[in-house]
Amino acid sequence: MTLRNTPRIAFIGFGEAGQAIASGLREEGVTDISAWDILFAKPEGERLKAAGAQAGVRLATSAADAVAGSDIVISAVTAASSMEAAQSAMLHLWGHPYYVDINSVSPGRKIATAALLGDRARYVDVAVIAPIYPKRHQTPLLIAGPHAETIAPLLTGMAMQLKIVSDETGKAAAIKMIRSVMIKGIEALTYECFLAAERAGLLEEVTASLKNNYPGIDWPGTTTYNLERMASHGERRAAEMEESAATLRELGLDPRMAEGTVAHQREMGQLGKTDPIRKALDKDRAEILAAIDNAKFDV
Repeated sequence: MTLRNTPRIAFIGFGEAGQAIASGLREEGVTDISAWDILFAKPEGERLKAAGAQAGVRLATSAADAVAGSDIVISAVTAASSMEAAQSAMLHLWGHPYYVDINSVSPGRKIATAALLGDRARYVDVAVIAPIYPKRHQTPLLIAGPHAETIAPLLTGMAMQLKIVSDETGKAAAIKMIRSVMIKGIEALTYECFLAAERAGLLEEVTASLKNNYPGIDWPGTTTYNLERMASHGERRAAEMEESAATLRELGLDPRMAEGTVAHQREMGQLGKTDPIRKALDKDRAEILAAIDNAKFDV
């Protein structure tokens, strides 16, 4: 069923998250979607543009072109670029659109971005709290800020799944950044623990020992899943964990574990670009760990 009177939506940043949400919204009947990514002008942006064309998204020539006349601007860039994305769009916003910031950054960055945009847009702090696939636009979201209540019906009208957590900007970001200490930290611990077990020739023995303490966890399956996530997305996850560390500092805490997680995520993300590890990711965890160990010896 085609939606009526759907909002005009612009994406700033058209990587995995932007593509997933845009394609899902198009299938819901949202017809007026534009997108801009700084990679569009570079050879590596061809894949992004092809995804946009396939989804029926208008490929803009600039941030200004993308956001002109939009009702909702969705910022979906890398963590380090979130403020730059807002700066690129702010002078071209008119009609008081919603600015939906789904970037994985600290509460302080969200608050600063909202202040930067001022009354040019209605800023909404959004946290994506599950992998963007397979649910795409229906991936669970937490939203916060003074405009959360008014945008919620628009988003749910497009089949998006959300929970309002606060009318204070930064609260949705805080939940995600703090939970990432655990989620991405467990991934990093998995990497460190089981790589050590593999190197010692005690993979099954260590796994059996862990089952004594955590009988409800499928350690072989969890290990394989976590290693694949780190290999495929480690560098992006490292950048997000830097924002988690910043969040802890904003709260007056020393982010020791978070900073260790940054190092492991980044290292695994770099190793994950190598052919031997890419080819091993659909194998069992023993083969993945062996490929990682060999790669570490080679560097």
